[in-house]
Amino acid sequence: PPAEKLTATRQAGGVRNIILNNPKKRNALSLSMLQSLQEDLLHDVKSKDLRVIIISAEGPVFCSGHDLKELSSEEDVKHHSKVFELCAEVMTLIQKLPVPVIAKVNGLATAAGCQLVASCDIAVASEKSQFATPGVNIGLFCSTPAVALGRSLPRKVALEMLFTGEPLSAQEALMHGLVSKVVPEDKLEEETMKISHKICKSSKSVLALGKATFYRQMTQDLDTAYRMTSQVMLDNLTLRDGQEGIEAFIQKRTPVWTH
Repeated sequence: PPAEKLTATRQAGGVRNIILNNPKKRNALSLSMLQSLQEDLLHDVKSKDLRVIIISAEGPVFCSGHDLKELSSEEDVKHHSKVFELCAEVMTLIQKLPVPVIAKVNGLATAAGCQLVASCDIAVASEKSQFATPGVNIGLFCSTPAVALGRSLPRKVALEMLFTGEPLSAQEALMHGLVSKVVPEDKLEEETMKISHKICKSSKSVLALGKATFYRQMTQDLDTAYRMTSQVMLDNLTLRDGQEGIEAFIQKRTPVWTH
């Protein structure tokens, strides 16, 4: 049977909002939730009408991580492996998508839920939000969340979270780079949409090239990164939107993007 749809989506003005919609289970990343999220991320992703994706959640918990019932001895190793493999696919997919992905966090994000926030390109959080990797407290070290966490936070901050399970406040998460902005709860929607609308004003093809290049150069040494990005900037100049943007700037007019 098809997996239960645990996410909801709405799209308008180039912005797709994917909502984790299982608050009774604290929006846990069950296999069904991961399948729903993956489907919504990939749906018509190359459409010129899609410019940015927001991931948000219903209820007081943004995401509590994996559904531990699926990781108990009631399920076999094959099922456990499927959960972790799909989770890794979804987390890496976010950074491979051609549009920016924003986490809009209003509440607690723990374990794989914290991993989801760290995997997004931008994260906007309300002041009441908290972030934690408490797996160590139940004997299941957050090794896969540590991949995204270790790439978003200073090593010692990430390891303190992983070793103790203690949460970061929204302001601490901002200070250490896990989130981009922290705003009052009643301003969360406004600030997230402000960023989204700003993104929508830019060329989709240019942003797609820039996003892919950013993540690629992060894994390279300095010299290689500069050689690669210099070539990408040359390629960018050959794009129709690249030439249009430069001409518009020189002529002091608003650019008209084709892609």
